[in-house]
Amino acid sequence: MLIPRPAQLDLGEGGFPITPATPFLADQALSRAARWLRATLAPALGAPGPDISGPGVPGPAEDDVAAVRFRHDPDLAAEAYRLTVTPDGALVEASAHPGAFYAAQSIVQLLPPSVHRGAGAVTPLRLPAVTIADAPRFGWRGTLIDVARHFLPKREILRYIDLLALHKINVLHLHLTDDQGWRIEIKRYPELTRTGGWRKGSTVGSSRHGRHEERPHGGFYTQDDIREIVAYAAERAITVVPEIDLPGHTQAAVAAYPELGNTDTPVEVRTAWGPGEHVLNAEESTLTFFRNVFDEVLELFDSRYVCVGGDECVKTEWRGSERVQRRMRELGLPDEDALQSWFVRRFDEYLTARGRALLGWDEILDGGLAEGATVMSWRGTGGAVAAARAGHDVIACPLTDVYFDYRQSDDPGEPIAVGCVIGLADAYAFEPVPEELSPAEARHVLGGQAQLWTEPVDGPRALDYLAFPRLAAFAEAVWTPGPREYEEFEPRLVHHLARLDALGVEYRPLAGPHPWQRRPDARGWPRSRAEMLDDVLGGPEPAPAD
Repeated sequence: MLIPRPAQLDLGEGGFPITPATPFLADQALSRAARWLRATLAPALGAPGPDISGPGVPGPAEDDVAAVRFRHDPDLAAEAYRLTVTPDGALVEASAHPGAFYAAQSIVQLLPPSVHRGAGAVTPLRLPAVTIADAPRFGWRGTLIDVARHFLPKREILRYIDLLALHKINVLHLHLTDDQGWRIEIKRYPELTRTGGWRKGSTVGSSRHGRHEERPHGGFYTQDDIREIVAYAAERAITVVPEIDLPGHTQAAVAAYPELGNTDTPVEVRTAWGPGEHVLNAEESTLTFFRNVFDEVLELFDSRYVCVGGDECVKTEWRGSERVQRRMRELGLPDEDALQSWFVRRFDEYLTARGRALLGWDEILDGGLAEGATVMSWRGTGGAVAAARAGHDVIACPLTDVYFDYRQSDDPGEPIAVGCVIGLADAYAFEPVPEELSPAEARHVLGGQAQLWTEPVDGPRALDYLAFPRLAAFAEAVWTPGPREYEEFEPRLVHHLARLDALGVEYRPLAGPHPWQRRPDARGWPRSRAEMLDDVLGGPEPAPAD
């Protein structure tokens, strides 16, 4: 009943009971995972768990003690683990914290769903006898949460980290800035949050219908909040990747510091969805400003990858600005696409010099790809193929497969039904590696990422509805090696939903939305997959070049 399904699982006879007196023994390298497991099971055991002691392989006097043991095995990959449960105890073998943590998650999933509740003893907890040998198919198993459009309080981000960890997802991509809001404290530039951190109102439903509410929206994370989020995620084997957009999707920054823009007319934080026309100018002072921003960002995040966006840069202001056109001539740039590429290259150089790697959406291919860039391929699969064939690493996140803000069915009751249908079976069928790639080229595909854009999300309940259970299906698609069959997955998912119930997740029922999950007051804009690709590509998706 595990999700994601392990690479190898064999059931045995009998099982092992865990009681309040069961010792947890861990080698030092794996003690964090053992401590997390003990704390997670404590409410169900009805008492605080025993202290973690070590080593994980006790001496002869302790061999006969029935225990949960964590043993260091340096020959395993960092995210791999072995779990052996017999009537005499449970043994976890791993080389590093991630593998040990995933084993601990599997142990929790082998127990009744009620272990996820915060109170109410269910002892003894009985682990079935089982042997599991497991490791993920991909090293990048990501989820983007867009806190720029609708802010999520810190407590909700921490809750989502726990939910991602339950599904063995290992990357949380935080979309922190956009036209509609700036969500991270930058001490050198306080107006970014004082002015850019809130907007006067918001579009309701799809912008196509022009409905607007005049309710201010805002919020931001202090630097202490970010440190807490990053540390909390690391304990759960999750890396937090920040995104600070440039040169487009920057209207909130321009509203806070007008000298970053291209006109003399003040602008406000954008209240409509979609990319705005107010983008960064091309002055060296603007690059210095954002280098200063990233100086503070890099102090807060330990991720090797840092996303600079690079997508959907509306070039209207650049075409109409004599200052920008003069700057392009000075730089010897032939067109605005080349200027966008110039921006990205400058920050690729900046990040590389600091031991980091630039991550950007696939528009960074336009005008020439920066040398050290990793591409997030969202406009279909063409970007992934082009980047991989050019020798660049790729993360697959095509909008028609893993944009989980899109509607989940043709049911007219789907709340704010935007985009194409991405149902549960569609999410499960996601394949990160485009079939056009050779085996050598395919090695550049680091994995996949599901997106939770929040234009239609006005709070955590709505986010739960869009995320689950599709994230469970996605998690298996990027963890479990093939072959995979949805018909085999669905019965396990039904059992998994009881875990989500115990955790208080307000997911979409398999039969369709609850009455209170519908939004008849907010119209969407349903479209087909072909229409979605036409929209972002300006025509049908081109066939990748041989």
